[in-house]
Amino acid sequence: MDDALSSRDIRETELDAHAADGHRFQLIARLPAAPRGSLLWLPAMGIGAKHYIPFADALARRGIAVFVHEWRGAGSSSVRASRETDWGYRELLTLDIPASEALVAQHVPDGPRTLGGHSLGGQLACCRLGLSPESAQRLWLVGSGAPYWRAFPARTAWWLPLVYRFLPWLADFHGVLPGRRIGFGGQEARGVIRDWSRSGLSGRYAAAGVDVDLEAAMAALTLDAHAVALANDWLGPVSSLRFLLSKLRRVEPRIEVLDADALGARADHYAWMKRPDAVADALLR
Repeated sequence: MDDALSSRDIRETELDAHAADGHRFQLIARLPAAPRGSLLWLPAMGIGAKHYIPFADALARRGIAVFVHEWRGAGSSSVRASRETDWGYRELLTLDIPASEALVAQHVPDGPRTLGGHSLGGQLACCRLGLSPESAQRLWLVGSGAPYWRAFPARTAWWLPLVYRFLPWLADFHGVLPGRRIGFGGQEARGVIRDWSRSGLSGRYAAAGVDVDLEAAMAALTLDAHAVALANDWLGPVSSLRFLLSKLRRVEPRIEVLDADALGARADHYAWMKRPDAVADALLR
């Protein structure tokens, strides 16, 4: 890009975040000297914040201040899921993301705010905006979509209900989801897996311990939404993305599908993270 900022125009830092219940973690931040907006980015399930540094760098070179959230139990988080330590969507939505939002407001008080995410991060971005619509004016999604089994192509949909029943049982049996052992997610808390599986089976979002109707809250949102799908992403196909966005009934989202030629990488769920320039350009178009 001819107008791209150089590295000397961008401050690289990590910010200490403190949730109301004592949980501590760090946000990876990339701060241009004069940002034209900010993005709080929510990772996929089981993916540490550090894996989104190339994406944060790409957007920062384009003038966006980027803050990469860290999920409870991953990377810099002060806690780890165990049989004794559990949490679900409630803690993520009402304790951790607000702590990150406070740091974004502190460091970039002006300009449009965007909340976005990859995979599960995109789903929880939608839920968080339903709970706190004033927290951002824009929504960005990459490789995201609802896990609802009926929103997937038939070749995948038939076995997903089995997965959504098996994984909560497995997490209860072990005390945590042994994600690295089974090749899906990380060492995830039982409560997160229960909340996620419930939405996969029912097609509706709810968080145990949160009394707000998340479906109604999302339906009332009015904001700008832009989503990027990857052409060969079986974990986040366009059909599941459209189902997720259909919950934002008052929003007219823009959806862009990028193939391998556009990305310069495999058009799957994860490869774009290492070569994110095409995704960054698409979101800013």
